[in-house]
Amino acid sequence: MALQGKLTDRTASVFQGQEMNLKMISIQRAEISAAAFMKAFCHHKLLEVDATAVHSGLPAPDIVHALCSSTWIQHNLRCLLLDSTTVPQDCRLLAPGQLIGLRALSVFNVSFFTEDLVIVSQLPNLDSLDISNTLVTDISALFACKERLRFLAMHHLKCLTMTNMQVLSVIRELKYLCYLDISDHRQLRSDLAFHLLQEKEILPNVVSLDVSGGNCITDAVVEAFIQQRPKMQFVGLLATDAGYSDFFTAKQGLRVAGGANMSQISEALNRYRNRSCFVKEALYRLFKGTFSLQVTLPAILKLVTIGMRNHPLEFPVQFLAGACTLNLTCQGLARGMPVRLLSAVTCLLFKAMKNFPDCQELQKNCLISLANSRILGDVPFDRFDAAKIVLKWVCKHESPNMQTVAVSITSILALQLLPEQILQLQEELVMGIKELLTLVRRKTNERLNDVTLLFALKALWNLSDMSPMVCKQLVENEGLAIFIQVLETFSESMIQSKVLGLLNNIAEVRELSPQLVTEDLMKHILTLLHSSNIEVSYFAAGVIAYLTWNRQNGLFCEWQRNTLLQHLHVAIRNWPSSSCKMSALVTY
Repeated sequence: MALQGKLTDRTASVFQGQEMNLKMISIQRAEISAAAFMKAFCHHKLLEVDATAVHSGLPAPDIVHALCSSTWIQHNLRCLLLDSTTVPQDCRLLAPGQLIGLRALSVFNVSFFTEDLVIVSQLPNLDSLDISNTLVTDISALFACKERLRFLAMHHLKCLTMTNMQVLSVIRELKYLCYLDISDHRQLRSDLAFHLLQEKEILPNVVSLDVSGGNCITDAVVEAFIQQRPKMQFVGLLATDAGYSDFFTAKQGLRVAGGANMSQISEALNRYRNRSCFVKEALYRLFKGTFSLQVTLPAILKLVTIGMRNHPLEFPVQFLAGACTLNLTCQGLARGMPVRLLSAVTCLLFKAMKNFPDCQELQKNCLISLANSRILGDVPFDRFDAAKIVLKWVCKHESPNMQTVAVSITSILALQLLPEQILQLQEELVMGIKELLTLVRRKTNERLNDVTLLFALKALWNLSDMSPMVCKQLVENEGLAIFIQVLETFSESMIQSKVLGLLNNIAEVRELSPQLVTEDLMKHILTLLHSSNIEVSYFAAGVIAYLTWNRQNGLFCEWQRNTLLQHLHVAIRNWPSSSCKMSALVTY
């Protein structure tokens, strides 16, 4: 419920009664108040609580206070995740000291101070602690739990005032530590990890060590450390100079998060999904490694979507994720991807386009990814919302190539929108239709029959289908004169059929049909009625049928109407037999 945005104060009330017995709750990113949280969950016998990135209406101190209101929870809660929760400026997160049953605590990216660490270190059962990206300046308090601590993560302790030797003096005492994370941002060039790797007696029981982003780390240094500790199962080496030797692929049972190969990149995207600095680094390596991809990698694309979902406002992540998505789905690769996965990534691409409207490169990457026949044809997503975004791109002039992409997407989306949805797009359509007509006129003046012209005509045809509003816009913006010019300039049947399809749509609108009865236009329609191309003849016949079906409409005198009907009769008799399949539906 929380991940889908459905956990609110109202929906949380279903958990207030005694009918359920919750043991574990995950309210990640939920928008719920402190009062609703306490009423809904704190009477349950909770063992694990994941409150990662809940909205600011439920700050971390209120979560802890609510949990401590239950004596049972104080003594029995085992795991509490408060990652990226808020702590108001006038509050402190000291209350976790009352949760004496706590074994695992994570306060990643929280306003958590050294004084808080002193209190938490006194918890009698604590064996797992994540203080990454907090405001801790001194970790000496960890001496208090050196006999218990098995897991310690302190990624990017940006406020740490201790020297490397002082930090190592603490770590040396944590002899029972199995998992240690001292990774850091590459830009900070910390050499703590390098000094730790030089220590021969340190961390005798370690099985997992993360030094990603560390400075001066080489294959030789890491290999020597691991060989002295043969039980190691994981090492984090992303954004370092290590991980490239054969040792890391040959050693059985060792997982590596790095950038040397696809296996390491996949591990990095999975391990660091909540750390934007490393997600960005891993996506950059993935982008470089998938330029000429020949195989479908749905598991990798899923990790890309997780990174996008977890960091919606991090521009580097969204930019690189869009580029990686393009590499992973282009040239038919999308056909091997699950529809559900493609749906998720498509929605995230549109979200990125909304969040960063002024970044042209990101917009281009996302737009090109969306111009995929599998995605546009088979994948569920909000096509109305998509049409609004893409129509705005049609009106941009930064790049002719990107305008072509936007026009091609519009031509397909237009087929998939309901008439009432097209009506709701009136503001976007007014500008979009003007731009499409301008595009058609320009290509015609240049006598340039290219894909852009075909896509523009197709988009206008599909947008005007069953939409009197669009047809009216076409007529009011000199569309008929432009279509006559197109017919006079190009003789290709593909172009002729699209123009005639447009004229069919206009002819359907009773108030607009008289606009079609001009000498020039009727001459072209009659000529095309007798075209050897059955499709062209078929659509020309449609226009004449619409114009002549009611003798009372006064469009023609009787002899003109009879002449048109005779031409129509002759053309129809010349069509192939019924074995030739024809359809009035637009399917291309």
